[in-house]
Amino acid sequence: MPVVQLSLKGRALRLLGNREHTRTELERKLARYAEQPDELAKVLDDLQAKGFISEQRVVESVLHRRAARLGAGRIRQELQAKGVDGELVAHAMQQLRATEIARARDVWQRRFGEPPRDTAERGKQARFLAARGFTGDVIQRVLAGGFDEDGG
Repeated sequence: MPVVQLSLKGRALRLLGNREHTRTELERKLARYAEQPDELAKVLDDLQAKGFISEQRVVESVLHRRAARLGAGRIRQELQAKGVDGELVAHAMQQLRATEIARARDVWQRRFGEPPRDTAERGKQARFLAARGFTGDVIQRVLAGGFDEDGG
């Protein structure tokens, strides 16, 4: 069976078929396949012009997949690593702040379900939440049981 070489555009479309990618991510993943320096830029310009590449969709996808398990800090890191525009990241963080305590409480509830019995257990629970990107203030409120019904 002959091996079929995918074109640069074919590789980009295959990646985009799996999940949303930013232009920066596609550049990183496809740079080694470009035969000429400007070839990749032309392909990505074309895909962006046709609406195949959208940073807004990347942000929505990350929020949809990750917000239930991670705090705003970790999600911010992930979006920045993907090369998302700073303004879109700031807007996403603003959206997440409204539900941060409720999301942290849900993550905590799934993992622990009961208040810490001693300082060692409290530290373990706090580290768990911090590793998922929740801020110190949010962690304190969740561990103290200080949250409103609306999550704020």
